[in-house]
Amino acid sequence: MNNLAPPPDQHAYQHTLMYGRYTKELGAFAKEEARKQHKLKKEDVDLETDELMRIKYQGRCRGRLFKAFGWLWRHTFARLGEDWVFLALLGLIMAVLSFFMDLGISMCNKGRLWLYRDLAKNPVAQYFAWVALPFCLILFSAGFVHIVAPQSIGSGIPEMKTILRGVALKEYLTFRTLVAKVIGLTATLGSGLPLGKEGPFVHIASISATLLSKLVTSFQSIYENESRNTEMLAAACAVGVASCFGAPIGGVLFSIEVTTVYFAIRNYWRGFFTAVCGATVFKLLAVWAHEEDTVKAYFQTNFTMEFPFDPQELLVFALMGVICGLGGALYVWSHRQYVLFMRRNKKMNAFLQKNRFLYPGIVILLTSSVSFPLGLGRYMAGDINSHDQVSGLFSNFTWTKDNFTVEEAEVLKHWTTQDSTVFVSLGGFMAFTYVFSIIASTIPVPSGSFIPVFKIGAALGRVIGELMHLLFPLGVSYHDTLNPILPGGYATVGAAAFSGAVTHTISV
Repeated sequence: MNNLAPPPDQHAYQHTLMYGRYTKELGAFAKEEARKQHKLKKEDVDLETDELMRIKYQGRCRGRLFKAFGWLWRHTFARLGEDWVFLALLGLIMAVLSFFMDLGISMCNKGRLWLYRDLAKNPVAQYFAWVALPFCLILFSAGFVHIVAPQSIGSGIPEMKTILRGVALKEYLTFRTLVAKVIGLTATLGSGLPLGKEGPFVHIASISATLLSKLVTSFQSIYENESRNTEMLAAACAVGVASCFGAPIGGVLFSIEVTTVYFAIRNYWRGFFTAVCGATVFKLLAVWAHEEDTVKAYFQTNFTMEFPFDPQELLVFALMGVICGLGGALYVWSHRQYVLFMRRNKKMNAFLQKNRFLYPGIVILLTSSVSFPLGLGRYMAGDINSHDQVSGLFSNFTWTKDNFTVEEAEVLKHWTTQDSTVFVSLGGFMAFTYVFSIIASTIPVPSGSFIPVFKIGAALGRVIGELMHLLFPLGVSYHDTLNPILPGGYATVGAAAFSGAVTHTISV
């Protein structure tokens, strides 16, 4: 009989080097959950009685406060339309979170440059200044999320896809996870690693929607409906993308493509309304804080609208689509192979689990050393942040011409050296972002991958645009008119094509 007994139960969730995995068999897990639910039902009466007694004798002040707030809600927001108010509040909350997180990331990046340029003068001291702050930030992020909420590790989009399909994931939509996600993501992006924030923002918005719906549930029972919660989570995914880049329409479409298979038409207006609220407030906060002069695009371009491109260039754009499609597939395959290699190496996996800070420390030291501006970093625009890198790639002038204005020279100095051309810098930039974005995405910290693949595509498009200018220095002839080549336009097309290939979406 002992031989027929099932093996001793293991932990339901096992932490691995990446994001962890569930090890319990589905049948055993379902039976155990059923027993727990049956036991909880028997205890419901006692729990309800205890709760009523506690509220009666210990929570009178709280009960009166909730009653007053409920009366206020019914006579104000409920009459205006609960959904409208809920979605507007969600957009406002996400805009504020996005703004202050961007502010914290910017402060970390500026502090790193200050340590490198102003505080240290000796090359050795400059190297340690360049490496020290990112090293501390990554170790802090890894330790903080492990202690507070390991569920905040990674992107969050796969978990949201699972939740929207009806699977309950414990502790993924709690306040602890929100705190760990916000603080951990700020520290991670402030370190300068080639990572993004779009996926984590979808998770953050979903947590905010869940917590806000629980608050509203205290006053209106309508949000206790599970289907309504699913609708609000779908809208939260849209506002997460919109408040990240200030793009409401693209945010709605992108969130639909990456999170759901079947999307109810009635949820479109919810996603669009909350995305508009979040994007508008996010842009206005930047203006009010004097970060921007006016409301403008996240990555601004200034291409001429008379002839943005010629019909002859459509063939080149089609070829770029093929190249970016193959490159995106190669990126996904490379990422998968690296993750599988790390997981299958059991000895190394067990060793790194016991030494949790070793792997993040090695990765950040290696990444910072390669991007050091006095070393290899000068061949990949290593002395500017991601936003300035993309803005430079989108710049509306040719990098291979002879004469430059003061503004153009300021942009170009990060992409050229005395012993190399712009093609060397663009190639080094693509190679660095390609390799280290894959490696950095396996660190147990909150992170995304959209911005790195966006930058790879922009650099690839810039290379093709500059080559087109060398082939046709006077421009492309159309109807007896020579129209100049705009390499920045090719960079925009490349960024959209490569990121669309990696994410399998067309709304980028």
